[in-house]
Amino acid sequence: MVCESAATHSMDDRRYPIPAGLHRVEQDIQRSRFVTTAMHTPTVEEAKAFVARVRDEFPDANHNCWAYVVGAPGSTAQVGMSDDGEPHGTAGRPMLTALLHGGVGDVAVVVTRYFGGTLLGKGGLVRAYTGCVQQALEHLPTTERVRKVRLAVELEYASIDGVRRLLPEHEAQVVSEEYAATVSYRFELPVTRVDAFRTALTDLTQGQVLIEPVESED
Repeated sequence: MVCESAATHSMDDRRYPIPAGLHRVEQDIQRSRFVTTAMHTPTVEEAKAFVARVRDEFPDANHNCWAYVVGAPGSTAQVGMSDDGEPHGTAGRPMLTALLHGGVGDVAVVVTRYFGGTLLGKGGLVRAYTGCVQQALEHLPTTERVRKVRLAVELEYASIDGVRRLLPEHEAQVVSEEYAATVSYRFELPVTRVDAFRTALTDLTQGQVLIEPVESED
């Protein structure tokens, strides 16, 4: 069974933990081998592509069950899951539930199962697939998802030192700088810092500054 849901929403500016890269753990449960693979997947398309790659890697497995959450931890706006041949509700749903309570966003997980000859029963399967995802998340290396934007800033030479002192506080980085009659910068910073940075620049220069958005990068 495959189940997916999606909702249209505005760009999410929140910061939250995401997988730092591909992560894999293995365990044996009553003679069945379970291989759990987790990956950062910031879009539904990337989640589906990741599932396809793992399936291709383990074509001889009995099952490649999967679940994904696109968005902030716990968000159900864009999720998907599949039992991939296991009894209905014993794999995809418990995997998704574990992801939703795992404290990580933009994540997809595939649990690959090689059947070992011992039937686990529905309750045993739910516990196994839940435990596999929980084990993977417990040791998952993470980083922080931060949506950034770029600003073009033009100001007078007298403000250079003051501007540079503002950068660490607002997590802003210099992308480029040009020196002519005035100084032109391009800064990159978290979108959540933009308003405060604009205010700080305006106060520092007593309004003698030009600030324009350039592009956003996600």
